[in-house]
Amino acid sequence: MPETTATPSTIATDLPVAVIGAGPIGLSAAANLLEQGLTPIVFEQGGNVGAAIRQWAHIRLFSPWQYDIDPAARRLLEPTGWVEPRQTALPSGRELVESYLEPLAAVPAIARTLRFGSTVTAITRLGMDKTRTTGRDTTPFLVRATGPEGTVDHLVRAVIDASGTWGRPNPLGQSGLRAPGEDTVADLVTSALPDVVGAQRERFAGRTVMVVGAGHSAANTLIDLGEVAGNEPGTRILWAVRGSGSAQRLYGGGDLDGLPARGALGSRLRALVGDGVVELTTGFTITALARNGRGLAVTASTPDGVRTVDVDVLVPATGFRPDLDMLRELRLDLDPAVEAPRALGPLIDPEFHSCGTVPAHGADVLAHPEKDFYLVGMKSYGRAPTFLLATGYEQVRSVTAALAGDTEAASRLQLDLPETGVCSTDLGGSCDAPAAADTSTDGPAAAEADGCCGGPQLVSIGFPTGTAHGRSGEPDH
Repeated sequence: MPETTATPSTIATDLPVAVIGAGPIGLSAAANLLEQGLTPIVFEQGGNVGAAIRQWAHIRLFSPWQYDIDPAARRLLEPTGWVEPRQTALPSGRELVESYLEPLAAVPAIARTLRFGSTVTAITRLGMDKTRTTGRDTTPFLVRATGPEGTVDHLVRAVIDASGTWGRPNPLGQSGLRAPGEDTVADLVTSALPDVVGAQRERFAGRTVMVVGAGHSAANTLIDLGEVAGNEPGTRILWAVRGSGSAQRLYGGGDLDGLPARGALGSRLRALVGDGVVELTTGFTITALARNGRGLAVTASTPDGVRTVDVDVLVPATGFRPDLDMLRELRLDLDPAVEAPRALGPLIDPEFHSCGTVPAHGADVLAHPEKDFYLVGMKSYGRAPTFLLATGYEQVRSVTAALAGDTEAASRLQLDLPETGVCSTDLGGSCDAPAAADTSTDGPAAAEADGCCGGPQLVSIGFPTGTAHGRSGEPDH
């Protein structure tokens, strides 16, 4: 797009609002912008909506449909003849895409805003870098995106970054760093949620597999591997956890959990460890990775000294972090610990907060010194895993109201979620379950109709506890 000669104050209100990411939160932002009378333009790096979710399509969410659909999106879908899924059912990632995101993307008002295969590489202000102040708030944003038409600069009046964190997994090494050799063994390391019992089964059957991490993503993979081991002789399952505390906290609330399917997940994992199917090692901090013939040598510091373990494949379930590179020319105010907006950071720090302790929040909490720029969705939580879809939907409702000038609506929080019993990030702060989970009206899936969580690495909300914000050590990856 050629640079315009019009003055910033006359062009800003006529420009669209950029939304980065066409997942559930990005499409929610588009729907809410349309309802506010604003024009969105949605940049999606993938070739279709829900590109990241499609990579964990086999995983079932812990939260039922009633918390997985944005109200503004529902109002767009209803006139099309769309049939809303049963509210108490738990969708898999595939069902979330096929029964919700794809129909929403097909609504003409949404479809015309989507730009697939478009990777946003930089965001700045037209004609100025981050050091320039005069006239900054009335100057349009310049969003540089590389796509089918090459690299194009787009002028927009505001930016909502809902690009998530899936593409930036945490490194396997210690102290937040990649382990020496990690870059050279990528072909022996899977994604965070591989389809162990489905399309990728042959990669794990009869092999020695190490799962690294203490979250629900790790639990799901371990349970699926247990199923494979029961049918495939020679399958060995190693579970490595960085933390050195009691294994009890790794299993979650069990029968006391307010979400029965999640409690069952911890109970099943406990049984696999107790039966010796899964070999658990705590205090395992990876210090090097190297090839060992056709496999992988994993060297780690342990309470008993340095240890090297030979495996065929490694599954990283150590969480994610935000990509901030494209935001370098913007004036951000981020929490120094979790890399969330500063006002949000103390409310979501996973060392002190979990499901039941994160309050609903909107534009005021998400605001940065860069006027009309917002991080929303999983990316707004930075490195914290305590996010859920319903929270993201309320974020964008508030943000879009603020962009439309309705400050009263922006400040009026409308999120109403039930209490969920034992609900913590002890099992990694995620809310996914195996897609094979019982979804009958009498099974555990139906029993959790008052659940809260919204996807892998996503957790629930509640109310602030007043716990002081700080850090006491490394997380139990």
